[in-house]
Amino acid sequence: MDAMKLVLATHNKDKISELQAVLKDEQVSILTCDDFPGMPDVIEDGETLEENALKKAREIHQYTQLPVLADDTGLEVSALGGAPGVKSSRYAGEHASYADNVAKLLKEMSQIPKEQREARFRTVMVYLDDRYQMMTEGEVTGQILEEVCGDGGFGYDPVFYYPPFKKTFSELTLQEKNNISHRGQALLTMIKILRENHILTEV
Repeated sequence: MDAMKLVLATHNKDKISELQAVLKDEQVSILTCDDFPGMPDVIEDGETLEENALKKAREIHQYTQLPVLADDTGLEVSALGGAPGVKSSRYAGEHASYADNVAKLLKEMSQIPKEQREARFRTVMVYLDDRYQMMTEGEVTGQILEEVCGDGGFGYDPVFYYPPFKKTFSELTLQEKNNISHRGQALLTMIKILRENHILTEV
């Protein structure tokens, strides 16, 4: 049986690497937005992670006519009222780098004491094809450090401290991070649902 083609709704190479690592045992041929040069960018103007994930899935499915896996992820900091939240990837501006976003976060939190720096990563993931639309979520709680620590991962990983491992996400291996992360949880739950519906089969 030919492997099912699955489009990952992103250009982000770091996110693609994480998703591919979890999907390696599934019978899928993975494509990304980079495989469709003429594809218009999806404007992520939703007010929630759910809205953005659904919008990405629907627009990219419509363009490619292939099954799509889309997600939207946010870092929600309690002391900042849940910010940066849905604007996490563009917290410091529309074309901000990872470092720009981290720098802004640390500046915004510079007066917040250690015991009040709780945060959570949350991912909403959507699978969409001609027949099915499915949504899963994953979240993980930690703390925001006062300075960066570690050189792995991406995004806010260098300042997101995970107490059970006594490490930041940047200090974890890809396997360790995928086992416990927000995106890893959402994807593992999605794989389980897709297998139950015979959409995915293990290699």
